[in-house]
Amino acid sequence: MKKAFSLMELMVVIIILGLLAAFVLPNLTGKSDEAKDKIVCIQMKSVAQTIKMYKLDTSSYPQTEEGFKILVEKKYFDDNKLPKDAWSNEFVYILNDDSFDLISFGGDKKEGTSDDIYLSKCNNK
Repeated sequence: MKKAFSLMELMVVIIILGLLAAFVLPNLTGKSDEAKDKIVCIQMKSVAQTIKMYKLDTSSYPQTEEGFKILVEKKYFDDNKLPKDAWSNEFVYILNDDSFDLISFGGDKKEGTSDDIYLSKCNNK
């Protein structure tokens, strides 16, 4: 007598696996985005320290127009390249009087959307 799974048993196993996937996958996807956000905040804090080092050396922050170009030219980054965010986008630098902000436009690469990440918000986490 052959021992094999019946069609009904296979269907039950497939349904159980489908239900498990339906519950587990959305949780994993959300964690991935959350992890990328945290990585971007860490990167921003590192870039901010580099900008502050530049200010210590020159007594002023780079102008918005100069942005990171001057930091790359003056070799403030280890590999002479600006780090990119978790979605391979360049950070945006904006000088505000005697402070600055860094922005990542997130996965959609569009300004002003809900996935934008600001250094000022990272510092409050």
